[in-house]
Amino acid sequence: MSNRKVKSTPSNVIAVNRKARHDYFIEGTYEAGLSLEGWEVKSMREGRAQITEAYVNLRKGEAWLVGAHFSPLTAASTHIKTDPIRSRKLLLNRGELDRLTGAVERKGFALIPLNLHWHKGRAKLDIGLGKGKKQHDKRADKKDQDWVRQKARILKK
Repeated sequence: MSNRKVKSTPSNVIAVNRKARHDYFIEGTYEAGLSLEGWEVKSMREGRAQITEAYVNLRKGEAWLVGAHFSPLTAASTHIKTDPIRSRKLLLNRGELDRLTGAVERKGFALIPLNLHWHKGRAKLDIGLGKGKKQHDKRADKKDQDWVRQKARILKK
């Protein structure tokens, strides 16, 4: 697992999956590179990427980002056929892929894209290894958040 914490500033974050932490218990995170085409990089620089409906699929020993939407720019080249929701290959090393495969197949975890960001000029995707929350877990989390908010209001007065 990644021990390194990347400080996400508003300038380097492209897209965030806010529902991920609401719907899943995130056990660990991994940072993966993306195999992209030129028009997709330009689109991401404009902030036209969306990962809320996306998920990570493991096929034949490779990780794929499925369902992410990258809107093509209107000024994109006319000779290129753009497919905004194509599957994109994730770049992880063999050890990470083996760990993720074992967790998904044997332990029943899911791979959820958490956020898309720039790191040293390269597009990176944070992947969360998570278990799905039940409805009562979501209610408990909401109750805790409300209490923290209310406590802050009381202490503010």
